Amino acid sequence: MATSADVIYEQVRAMAANFELRPNERVNESALSRKLGASRTPIREVLNRLVAEGLLIRKSDKGFYCRSLSPNTIVELYELREAIECAAIRLAVQRASDSEISALRDFQTEIMPRYTSDARAREIVRLDEEFHLKLVGLAHNTEMTRAIENLYEQIRFVRWISMRHKIDITHAAHSEILDVVAARDLENAPRLLSSHVRTSTDEATETVREAYSQIYMPS
Repeated sequence: MATSADVIYEQVRAMAANFELRPNERVNESALSRKLGASRTPIREVLNRLVAEGLLIRKSDKGFYCRSLSPNTIVELYELREAIECAAIRLAVQRASDSEISALRDFQTEIMPRYTSDARAREIVRLDEEFHLKLVGLAHNTEMTRAIENLYEQIRFVRWISMRHKIDITHAAHSEILDVVAARDLENAPRLLSSHVRTSTDEATETVREAYSQIYMPS
């Protein structure tokens, strides 16, 4: 059973990840405490935990702030994602069993019909994250999996925005990536994955512009 501290953590983490706490704005601990019906002590513990996870920042003698949302930040996070996932897929090519690769292909086949123009971007991102986590899991490196899970928390909001324009190509890229992993192609597996997950400064700029529109003028 989840403890009250766990519940508070999940609530505040969702608020930070979804930018309900607005970019670069100071976190009002008193207001947060009242909203969640919790004392300041567990709230402060949760905020410190989220600083360690990169969802908040702490300024000396000034308190806690929501992280920034800028094209440069997004590009840096995507570069980190690319580095981790490409390293993981190299290990996956060498370590994953044929049955594990087959199981991931079965999963991809199962979810493929859900990639339609009518699907909500948030659902597509959820499915996409699940696929990529399973792919990283083929590396049999728990620290890589943990790192990429935390990174997904930081980029999920902007991915909800950007995925609206990528639904039709995402599942096709996944199938190609699985083909080269199954073929134990150590050269092309990271190349295809790199091309799939990378974002450009121009794309990040447009995504951030749309994200700010959603944060401050939600439909």
